[in-house]
Amino acid sequence: MTGIRIAIDRGGTFTDCIGNPGSGNPDEDVVIKLLSVDSKNYPDAPLEGIRRLLEIFQKKSIPRGVPLDLSGVESLRMGTTLATNCALERNGERCVFVTTKGFKDCLLIGDQTRPKIFDLAIKRPKPLYDLVVEADERVTLEDFSEDPESFSTHPDPQKGVYIGKSGEIVRVLKKLDIGALRADMQSAYDQGIRSAGIALLHSYTFPEHEETVAQIALEIGYTHVSMSSKVSPMIKYLPRANSAVADAYLTPVIKKYLSALQAGLVNVQNTSIQFMQSDGGLVEGSKFSGLKSILSGPAGGVVGYSATCYDAETNIPLIGFDMGGTSTDVSRFGDGKFDHVFETTTAGIVIQSPQLDINTVAAGGSSMLFWENGLFRVGPESATAEPGPAAYRKGGPLTITDANLLLGRLVPELFPRIFGPNEDESLDLEVTREKFQSLSESINNDLGTSFTVDEIAHGFLKVANESMARPIRSLTEAKGHVTADHQLVTFGGAGGQHAVAVAESLGINTVIAHRYSSILSAYGMFLADVVEENQEPCSLILESKETHDKILQRFKAIRNAAIKSLLKQGFTQSDLMFENYLNLRYDGMESCFMIRQVGQEWNFQEDFVSTHKREFGFVFNDRSIIVDDIRVRTVAKSMVRLTSSISQELSQSVAKKVDRESEATFYKDVFFDDRRMQTPVFRIENMAAGSVIDGPCILADGTQTNVIPGNASATVLSSRIIIKINFKSKDSEKCPEDRVDPVLLSIFSHRFMNIAEQMGSQLRKTAISTNVKERLDFSCALFDPDGNLVANAPHVPVHLGSMSTCISAQAKLWKRKLKRGDVIVTNHPEMGGTHLPDITVISPAFSNTDDEIIFYVASRAHHADIGGILPGSVPPNSRELYEEGAAIYSERLVREGSFDEALIRKLLVDEPAKYPGCSGSRKISDNISDLKAQIAANTKGIQLIGKLMRDFGIDVIVKYMVAIQENASTTVKQALKQLAEHFGATVFEGEDFMDDGSLIKLKLSLDIEKEEYTFDFGGTSPQVYGNLNAPEAITNSAILYCLRCLVDKDIPLNQGCLKPITVKIPKGSILSPTNGVAVVGGNVLTSQRVTDVILKTFNVMADSQGDCNNLTFGVGGKSSNGDVSNGFGYYETICGGHGAGGDSWRGPGWHGADAVHTNMTNTRMTDAEIFERRYPVMLNEFSVRPNSGGHGKFNGGNGVIRDILFRKPVQVSILSERRVVAPHGLEGGQDGARGLNLWIRNVSGATTNIGSKNTISVEPGDRVVIMTPGGGAWGERS
Repeated sequence: MTGIRIAIDRGGTFTDCIGNPGSGNPDEDVVIKLLSVDSKNYPDAPLEGIRRLLEIFQKKSIPRGVPLDLSGVESLRMGTTLATNCALERNGERCVFVTTKGFKDCLLIGDQTRPKIFDLAIKRPKPLYDLVVEADERVTLEDFSEDPESFSTHPDPQKGVYIGKSGEIVRVLKKLDIGALRADMQSAYDQGIRSAGIALLHSYTFPEHEETVAQIALEIGYTHVSMSSKVSPMIKYLPRANSAVADAYLTPVIKKYLSALQAGLVNVQNTSIQFMQSDGGLVEGSKFSGLKSILSGPAGGVVGYSATCYDAETNIPLIGFDMGGTSTDVSRFGDGKFDHVFETTTAGIVIQSPQLDINTVAAGGSSMLFWENGLFRVGPESATAEPGPAAYRKGGPLTITDANLLLGRLVPELFPRIFGPNEDESLDLEVTREKFQSLSESINNDLGTSFTVDEIAHGFLKVANESMARPIRSLTEAKGHVTADHQLVTFGGAGGQHAVAVAESLGINTVIAHRYSSILSAYGMFLADVVEENQEPCSLILESKETHDKILQRFKAIRNAAIKSLLKQGFTQSDLMFENYLNLRYDGMESCFMIRQVGQEWNFQEDFVSTHKREFGFVFNDRSIIVDDIRVRTVAKSMVRLTSSISQELSQSVAKKVDRESEATFYKDVFFDDRRMQTPVFRIENMAAGSVIDGPCILADGTQTNVIPGNASATVLSSRIIIKINFKSKDSEKCPEDRVDPVLLSIFSHRFMNIAEQMGSQLRKTAISTNVKERLDFSCALFDPDGNLVANAPHVPVHLGSMSTCISAQAKLWKRKLKRGDVIVTNHPEMGGTHLPDITVISPAFSNTDDEIIFYVASRAHHADIGGILPGSVPPNSRELYEEGAAIYSERLVREGSFDEALIRKLLVDEPAKYPGCSGSRKISDNISDLKAQIAANTKGIQLIGKLMRDFGIDVIVKYMVAIQENASTTVKQALKQLAEHFGATVFEGEDFMDDGSLIKLKLSLDIEKEEYTFDFGGTSPQVYGNLNAPEAITNSAILYCLRCLVDKDIPLNQGCLKPITVKIPKGSILSPTNGVAVVGGNVLTSQRVTDVILKTFNVMADSQGDCNNLTFGVGGKSSNGDVSNGFGYYETICGGHGAGGDSWRGPGWHGADAVHTNMTNTRMTDAEIFERRYPVMLNEFSVRPNSGGHGKFNGGNGVIRDILFRKPVQVSILSERRVVAPHGLEGGQDGARGLNLWIRNVSGATTNIGSKNTISVEPGDRVVIMTPGGGAWGERS
């Protein structure tokens, strides 16, 4: 017999503990569940759990507050949410961020996107650091991957040119200024800071400068130093810098907690104390870091279900469904291996570190229930552990837990009696019933219905189930897997009440619940292995002859270091297993796959190609495969407990039908579907292995409750419950015919949105261009047969309303002419296009019973080049439409499933080149690949619509397609009524000028009684002989976006928002130009000005930067003599200042956000290191432009400074606004600063203002500096 073994998972609501006295016998395991926060009774939940377990095993009373003697404990394993909570609540260790000069604001700017595109009051996570020190040093990569000549530099240390750790050639442009750095670090130290996060550009391959900074910090006296080259040695500066700062911010807190924990323990010298990391491996306490603990608890759950429920004999993949108190974590386990990801966003922090691929949805047992805008809403707000659900006897709100309790799906008789002032009471059913009765009265009064309390509670559960099924579909299908081919493993305290319903929604017919399902994260830690992760950067060509031997040598070196570390921890070499990985990508692409070596085989190329094909749908036969990173995961097997597989258990058990009458522990009145039923409750521990029970029934013990509905049956094994589902027929789904069911309305809101989201995922993964894959410059949406928007994924706002105009025009043009498998392509402004690079691909979705079109699905993506007078097809000085590239009015791109490549080559290459000074597409292969990706996205949408038809039937779908638009229309009417009442007016007027003097004028008339609302742009200037002309579709987009923002609630965005609106635009004006005029600036500039005008006419927000700051550069294409040369092109939009808002009926006012994309765009910025790897540039500075936001009661946000040095001759174009007319303040607030574009020449030193719209030819050493506008302020400063 060995010593006591304990594992503990401290979650957001509950702390789960499992212990064994040392026998190893599962029958002697003890499980304890207690509240994570219960300050009246104990200060620390894990210590309380240890105390209670020791009392049981040692059979003696141990008072609280006394140090716990661990002399009899062999192993203590823990997972904790401490780091996650610190990140969320921003209460970690004060730290300094050390970065390269020019990048002090890089973590504040991030990727320049705003978190929620419809929030006018932009809320971005507060940076983790207190101070920034800019190190005066600079390293860059010497060659660039887009070089058409593929030039390769040789190292020359005498000239500061070295081979980096990755194998890339680096140039040290400026050695670290040690004296200045030491003084700045000392100053931060003198201000009380003791932790430093260091991240210098390109340190992943050249870490020497970081190492020097770290040494200086330690010499000064810093107690913790995190280097990005150590914690995350991978390219991409932003996530690596975030990782270093996160580690500096969180690890000292973890260390303090470990010290406090150990202070509550004595005689620990012979106890192995280990912690679960985010990658699913254990690590000793001294190596446990904040960065690697973010997903500590959820990772234990993945280890738990993979170790106990995966059956290698059947190899059926599993979906983990971990529904806890605060949230639900979903994950996947297949082919006997964990899925890891290396870049995630947690608490607003982009982290680059190996983590299990776990997706979190804000729906848990404590998620709050809301009735608003005619919809049932669950979460994301949570009652957490304090006060918890209403039933917890602490005055909490109604939650999912309360709905389950009311409906009899929770069994208070078996629930831990841990509530009330003395921790001895069960759940409070009466207060739950009272609160639901009050909520039901509100809903019935609003709708004029007579829903019962049970129907209301059950409706909330159905909506919650759909919200949890949605991320599972995305998790599996986005990676090319079929959801229905999986089995669902339920765990977490609330999982058993929802698992069957969620599985049924996903088409999964088997649910598995382990005997420890409610504490499976803790049990996973009990079973887990110790893991040592090591990774190094690389830059080798996989197919090269020398690569094989070089990589084998590096694998060996990394393994030897891991062996040395683990032998010190008491493992023997026979305990160790090694997993070798290469992080691979195609040359010129940024999408990497971590490929695992199989045995001793050199399978990397074959497996990379097959993985790329499965996830993206294509491969590149003409591109090399690049090794970005070399990784070794060393696993020290714990061998704590071996369990038989499910197949073995089933074969060894004898099936026995349970007699419900005689074997039930008791009966409960439980609500299923449409009525209450007397339902047998069985205690799991009293059931023999092999017992088979038909539903409806409940299987429960002291920590878990599994609800088995009437269309399912359960087989109880010694350590698991296997639930088989018989799917209900469509006819069994009752849908009210005479009214709109608010529950189904809420569910269809999720379903329609999920279709658009999955289309977006499909497009992003199958496209090859940076614009789609990295910058996310695309949108996908679902439309009714008339072209009205039904649902869209929250992509690029300028696409939203304009796509509806486009689909509507195409639906009329092609009425009764389309067949199954047909696909239409268009980009013409006359047909609802925005500007020509945005190509729209449209597919009809037919009824499954006849040839009637019931939906259209469409995807719009920005193509990097479609011809015209300049590379990038965004010319700043275009005058005619043809100068901007190919214009496609309407063509059938696919005819009954056959892609017409000859047609698209004619449209994109031959036609544009016919015009004077114009070229056809400069990269037609990329155009064709992205168009095929758009078609694939549409096909995904049509498949999902087909499933929806099979689930609900056409009549129901059409009914709720209309109802969801009516709901949005009603909500917009309410918002406009509130606007009129707040200001005491029904007529509002506003205007603004473009930099060329063009006027945009708006009169808004609100007839509240007749519910008629008019946006009249009469008086707007005529179209211009330039490219600021905006097709009418753009104004529709701006109005739709502003109305959705005005509502300020989470409603579906669809055509219903515009239904009560009449829009009047004078023909031939800048907002309704005639055919053939240039429009490229209308999409990216005029659209922003229209939005500013609408929002200040509403009087809710001052002007934002009113601009996208479109910067393009490149070489190649057709020359003046007609020759065509290879080249490259790059396109980016640059963030700026956000407008301030005042107090209103919507809530309090706000300060504008600094350095963010605003209003009609939200595309990402290319990472600085990727930027310099791919192009002949050096980014000198990307920082917040100080004092560029207007001052007032609420200040406007600041713009940015982006300083780019060019290392080769290229052509550079800028298309921008607000360089003449400043962003205006409101109600006495100051204007934001105007933007400024400068060209600083290397040879002459001259600085030239190139204006808002220009094209220049730069030479090596020349710089272009873009200073973007600030936002206007609101109100006079007191």
